[in-house]
Amino acid sequence: MAQAMASMAGLRGSTQGVLEGSLQISGPSRLIAPSPSGSRVALNRPGFAVRAQQAENDAVSQSSRRAVLGLVAAGLAGGSFVKAVLADVKPIKLGPPPPPSGGLPGTLNSDEPRDLDLPLKERFFIQPVPPAEAAKRAKESAKDILNVKGLIEKKEWPYVMNDLRLKASLLRYDLNTVISAKPKEEKKALKELSGKLFDTIAELDHAAKIKSSPEAEKYYAKTKSALDDVLAKLG
Repeated sequence: MAQAMASMAGLRGSTQGVLEGSLQISGPSRLIAPSPSGSRVALNRPGFAVRAQQAENDAVSQSSRRAVLGLVAAGLAGGSFVKAVLADVKPIKLGPPPPPSGGLPGTLNSDEPRDLDLPLKERFFIQPVPPAEAAKRAKESAKDILNVKGLIEKKEWPYVMNDLRLKASLLRYDLNTVISAKPKEEKKALKELSGKLFDTIAELDHAAKIKSSPEAEKYYAKTKSALDDVLAKLG
């Protein structure tokens, strides 16, 4: 009897040893079993793989739901903004078209065709006017030319040259208009006076260019005298 019980105990111990040597747990997700050649083979636990895949699917579906909700919210916000903008729209009243001649200073001939063969100052800068208006405008240009005396005293030479060239070009244009309307016997004398005037203006411009105060004072006096002679002929 004792021998039989000892045999059963030995068999139980050997069976437990075989089981412990045959299956060993390695980590939370694998079982290691011996192969016929003596090496160990890792067996995956299917339960862990199923749970991981299910968690990944849940994350993807959750991000998709967030994206859809974001698009819906953006659409609602855009619709509200459009409604607010449309609600604030105010009508714009349009008046009648401007008169054909423009009506603003410098646009009296804006509707006239341009002659591309003419100089730029005649096409775009100086407005053609009748001889009486040209004489009046020439007197205004003469006053502007005489006003450069203050700039000469301050030795602001760039402004002296700019004003002289601008007003002299306008004065020349108007004097040509006036001379063309004069009788033949008056044209020659007025042309000579005009030529002398613009020669002195050119000398005054050169004095400003070289920044010479004595020369500028000298030719300013000559310019003033020549202007008086020309304006006396204009009447």
